[in-house]
Amino acid sequence: MPLAPAGPAHLVRCGQKDELYRSGLRSGAGAALHGLAGTKKWLEWRKEIELLSDVAYFSLTTLSGYQTLGEEYVNIVQVDSSKKRIPSLLRRAILISLHTVLPYLLDKGLIHLEHELQTETSGFRTLQSNGLCGRTLVRSWVQKQVGRLTQQQKKTFLQTVYVLKQCIPLLRRLHLAVFYINGLFYHISKRITGISYLRSPGLPGDDQSIRSSYKLLGIVSLLHLVLTVSVQIYSFQQRQRARQEWKLHRNLSYPKRSVHYAERNFILRN
Repeated sequence: MPLAPAGPAHLVRCGQKDELYRSGLRSGAGAALHGLAGTKKWLEWRKEIELLSDVAYFSLTTLSGYQTLGEEYVNIVQVDSSKKRIPSLLRRAILISLHTVLPYLLDKGLIHLEHELQTETSGFRTLQSNGLCGRTLVRSWVQKQVGRLTQQQKKTFLQTVYVLKQCIPLLRRLHLAVFYINGLFYHISKRITGISYLRSPGLPGDDQSIRSSYKLLGIVSLLHLVLTVSVQIYSFQQRQRARQEWKLHRNLSYPKRSVHYAERNFILRN
């Protein structure tokens, strides 16, 4: 009998189980580093340890051609876009990179770029570069590139970084809402690589009531996302309006204050 497509309930349980085992692996690796190197090194390298733990977990399972513990728990297998073949080694490697390495690089890159753009004086930058922010050549390159920007360009890039940091969680929520509606790709990395799941036909699948519940949850999630975006846009517009009004008030009050000081000086001289 041919394998049947895995339903959203299978994918959610698989993701939750994998996250449970990944959390345990991260916790164990972090505890080992904390015991060997102390609290300071653990705080400094915590994100990197979590990344290495996730890469190790998926390398020993997905990259090696085996099921993850979550996939084994619900008895589903990965297939490529043809629905007939196991994903190739290259496709699985891209999947792991998109799922683990890319979010880490994006998070670190935006944090350090925002830090450099917010730096006001070269003395503060030098102090920071001797600490955690000067550990890698990439950070030094970012510092050099930011130093070449004008003040207006720094403000523009800083606003862009802020928008990106706000949009990334919203994009994840949008993807999750779409998954609840169509029940195909639980992770963005699998949507990009086209990797889906099949289940054994002998196992009970998702009945229509369960799928309808997920669709309803997806619609509610979309409505909540639209409301969140609307509130954020309105708050941004209010902040922009308040900033413009403050600048206008400052520009109008400065000439009046100058005239007042000039008149008082003139009266004092006479």
